[in-house]
Amino acid sequence: MNTNALHYYIKLTRLDRPIGIYLLLWPTLSALWLAAEGFPGLPVVLIFTLGVVLMRSAGCVINDFADRKIDGRVKRTVARPLAAGLVSSQAALWLFFGLLVLSFGLVLFTNARTVGMSVVALLLASTYPFMKRHTYLPQVVLGAAFAWAIPMAYTALAVPLSDVAWLLFSATVLWTVAYDTLYAMVDRDDDLKIGMRSTAILFGDADRLMVGLIQALTWVTWLIIGFKANLGLFWWLGLTISAGLFGYQQWLIRTRERSACFAAFLNNHWIGMVLFVGLALDYLVII
Repeated sequence: MNTNALHYYIKLTRLDRPIGIYLLLWPTLSALWLAAEGFPGLPVVLIFTLGVVLMRSAGCVINDFADRKIDGRVKRTVARPLAAGLVSSQAALWLFFGLLVLSFGLVLFTNARTVGMSVVALLLASTYPFMKRHTYLPQVVLGAAFAWAIPMAYTALAVPLSDVAWLLFSATVLWTVAYDTLYAMVDRDDDLKIGMRSTAILFGDADRLMVGLIQALTWVTWLIIGFKANLGLFWWLGLTISAGLFGYQQWLIRTRERSACFAAFLNNHWIGMVLFVGLALDYLVII
């Protein structure tokens, strides 16, 4: 494989834009720490971290395959490798299946229940890219795909799926809907022209209000998790910072300008990070 071809495959898997890895990784790590009530062990952390990278990459590939005839009509995606004819559809599908095989190989190092649950993860990742043609709620499907790593983290550690696990699952779905709506606001004008659907189109002029309400529900769910899991000072500090960051995102999108909506979307990386760091510190430091 020559240097140019490798560059195109990196762009196809978005490894040059790791924001999606971060947004999937932080809730996954949080689930592992909550399930283990502290550091869950290096092997399982490595398995899930590599799994996040591989599955996010696979999701990007199948998303671009699904949108290969559409991306050329959207300003932000016109230069993507499949849309620009730099990678063939057949090569993209082979890459997708290869990434799935590697991901499945990782799950085999866990246990039978987690292997079974990985089938749901595969179905969600494979169907999400096609949802924008049939529903105004593709962000909900994406949220379920991202959040499914949470029950898998619990089963991988052979820990019962508690109320905290499902609360974290719910919070992750809500949070994903909020930040992916911000992402969809960037493409809304183009999506309307080509007939694609999203929560940004569904919400219309109430988009800022709806994102704010979903962010508030997310934050309240995180609040409940803190009480139910008996988390300490660092979690509450992280939660306080996250509220400020949600407020900052609302300020960014006040004019609905494309670059500002994209910046608000990217800002969610910091929310996930401060919450996980706070959680990890709570289990590491006893105050």
